[in-house]
Amino acid sequence: MTQTDHQPSTARRALGEIRTEVAKAVVGQETAVTSLLICLLCRGHILFEGVPGTAKTLLVRSFAAALQVDTKRVQFTPDLMPGDITGSLVYDSRTAEFAFREGPLFTSLLLADEVNRTPPKTQAALLEAMEERQVTLDGRPRRLPEPFMVAATQNPVEYEGTYPLPEAQLDRFLMKVTIDLPPREAELEVLTRHSRGFDPSDLAAAGVRAVAGPEDLLRAREEVRRVVVHPAVLAYVVDVVRATRQSPSLRMGVSPRGATALLNAARAWAWLSGREYVAPDDVKALAFPTLRHRISLRPEAELDGLTADAVVESVLATVPVPR
Repeated sequence: MTQTDHQPSTARRALGEIRTEVAKAVVGQETAVTSLLICLLCRGHILFEGVPGTAKTLLVRSFAAALQVDTKRVQFTPDLMPGDITGSLVYDSRTAEFAFREGPLFTSLLLADEVNRTPPKTQAALLEAMEERQVTLDGRPRRLPEPFMVAATQNPVEYEGTYPLPEAQLDRFLMKVTIDLPPREAELEVLTRHSRGFDPSDLAAAGVRAVAGPEDLLRAREEVRRVVVHPAVLAYVVDVVRATRQSPSLRMGVSPRGATALLNAARAWAWLSGREYVAPDDVKALAFPTLRHRISLRPEAELDGLTADAVVESVLATVPVPR
């Protein structure tokens, strides 16, 4: 976090306090919490990649409690149908008519657990809702609540029985964040809390309280839109994205949507950092989570052990930084 240039606004102060509240229940996930904030500010969605048991569900529940919004969790499975998440028409014998029963998509913060375990048809229903922010059933569109964000998870080590998201669908996520196993000190703190009676299902007992609300988020989004982006920084974003398309290690570089995502995320991070302008360092800091899932390695590059992050790092090292 950089030093602030101005006194924090009410909205910035409120959203900043969410980190403190989430830390009462979740140990050592500051990057993930900040990423959730950035995605909310940009009206985007986030994909978490990590092994099971790293408190992803607790993270989302704590975040929703601190922001005072509704949250639901769906465990994605091979037999999950689109109607199981979007909702369906149910016959009401009392009125002799069909009534719409909302699915779990009708929430402010949806945790889509192991999204790569469900077939493409159900994935497409989820991603359509993410893009259009509505569900269409029987020819009638039904708007999703505002705010609305999907926090999806996928397991990086289990591939049997999974349906990996295609590149075009991955592109719909604003950010992809890797949740690593905690270091020894953090894991010891987790066990210490549990030994003292911490109950993950009782956030109130852990001291997590609502410190912000949807109205703070609306004001924050207005302030983010006023963050200034110098033409040289805009050009830097374009040059970084175009450099990925010229990388010999990639069969597909970042699309213009990815450039927009990088700009918006950098803008939100600058605002969270207390500045009214975007610096090149903001772009560099957000390049990894906003670009890593938008590039596709050539098979020979994967065989050589190259990773998407290594390509992004190489691009940032070669593209001139504006002064």
